[in-house]
Amino acid sequence: MTMLATTALKGPHVDFAALSPLIALLGGAIVVLMVGLLGPRRLRELFVPVLALVALGASIGLTIWRWNTPESVISGALRVDRLSLTLNLALAAGGIATVLLAWRSRAVREAAHGELYAMLLTTIGGMALLAAAQNTIAVFLGLELLSIPLYVMCASEMRRERSLESGLKYLIVGSVGSATLLYGLALIYGATGATDFSGIANAISNDGMASNAMVLSGIALCVAGLAFKSSVAPFHQWTPDVYEGAPTPITAFMAVATKVASLGVLLRLFDVAFIGAQSSWGPALATLATITILVGNVGALGQSSLKRMLAYSSIAQAGYILAGVVVSTALGAQATVFYLAVYVFMNKAAFAVIVVRERETNLGDSVHALAGLGARAPWLAWPMTICMLGLAGIPGTVGFIGKFQLIHALVSGNYTWLAIVLVVGSMISLGYYLPVIAAMWMRPAPSPAKAGAPGAIPAIAGGSQDLDDDDNASDDGSDGDGEENASGRWPEVAFVAVLSGATTIFFGIVPQPLFDLVHGVGSALGLM
Repeated sequence: MTMLATTALKGPHVDFAALSPLIALLGGAIVVLMVGLLGPRRLRELFVPVLALVALGASIGLTIWRWNTPESVISGALRVDRLSLTLNLALAAGGIATVLLAWRSRAVREAAHGELYAMLLTTIGGMALLAAAQNTIAVFLGLELLSIPLYVMCASEMRRERSLESGLKYLIVGSVGSATLLYGLALIYGATGATDFSGIANAISNDGMASNAMVLSGIALCVAGLAFKSSVAPFHQWTPDVYEGAPTPITAFMAVATKVASLGVLLRLFDVAFIGAQSSWGPALATLATITILVGNVGALGQSSLKRMLAYSSIAQAGYILAGVVVSTALGAQATVFYLAVYVFMNKAAFAVIVVRERETNLGDSVHALAGLGARAPWLAWPMTICMLGLAGIPGTVGFIGKFQLIHALVSGNYTWLAIVLVVGSMISLGYYLPVIAAMWMRPAPSPAKAGAPGAIPAIAGGSQDLDDDDNASDDGSDGDGEENASGRWPEVAFVAVLSGATTIFFGIVPQPLFDLVHGVGSALGLM
């Protein structure tokens, strides 16, 4: 009996060194949560976000430490390789930017400081787990670990109805997506008898199950479940409402991080586990990518809310990135990860400017809030301009390099028609990116009565107001306008905007470091 009990309790060997980036995130979440319960409010306001930044910095350092030592851990359930480590860097960078954007937001104050940052670190840990998953059980655990904190974070402005509505909508739709994915994974297990990706791949390729009805049904449900998370049409309907209602720093995080995680695991799942059935799911994913590109770009046209516009933009961007998964080649994998990485800082610049304008004016996230920004706050107008041009794929920005790589991969993989759709979608996107630039540089600034003086009109776009009413008009020392002191009052937000814009230009001119970063992603997936 003793021997049987000992055998039953024996678990797999755990390489804590390989798991150290994930441990830093989840351990940091616990520390941040506990410290957030202690000390006076002023101390928590400064010390808790610094601890969150330390945890994210530690994760980056440990990721770099493990860069040249790829290995499978926990009986092959997780794979620490170039793909997971590169996505870790992108997620941690997005997390650092989110901490800076949320530092003095209403969402942090209403969540008692420690809770929101702890949930942020936890959800990034779930995303890191998802990116490294090589087992369907690990995929579902990672998906739930990233999703549950995000539901709460969307509703963290508890005294604002739109934020609560956003959290509830995301909870309902996200639960449907998770259940759909779980059903799909169950069908795959029932057909192949395996939960690890290599076992599934062997069953599909060697046992002639590429056309099995249960396998194809499971793959279809997996596509639908992950499409919910990554805002792929026609599973995108929740995205504009949730993005608009959530606190802007959380929207900024969701717009980039959830795509990095969900499309990253889609890359590993389909180009490793389901590679034997590529002839079946490839055309279906290509069709989804086409629909997503068109729906996202057309839906963004005419939007007056910047957050809704960027929500539809993110749908279109998901279509571009999904196109890289379709080709199932090393070049496609590298192009996908390259675009996921650059999408992080292109989007962060835009949301940083939105955060500033929400705090300075009473116009919320309306495009009208940017009017005259070029003349009065060029340090904000230039990053926003660069971001819009980068997302449109204009030469000279890293967005152009990313789209060029995707087009190259599609043409090389015999999906030239999808490359043409990508180009057409980029042309359509100029119809909503250029008006934002025109508003900043060609329109006069709104009058003080509209910008935040007493008696101002309500926010016309329905976006979140980060500051309480008594903080909104008179504390910034600029007679209710706020624009003179933007970089002085919120230097951390201005820093995110300027750094993201500069990075978009720098890597658009010198992209080689990013090419080196994603080199080896294809071989990590077994694609040569």
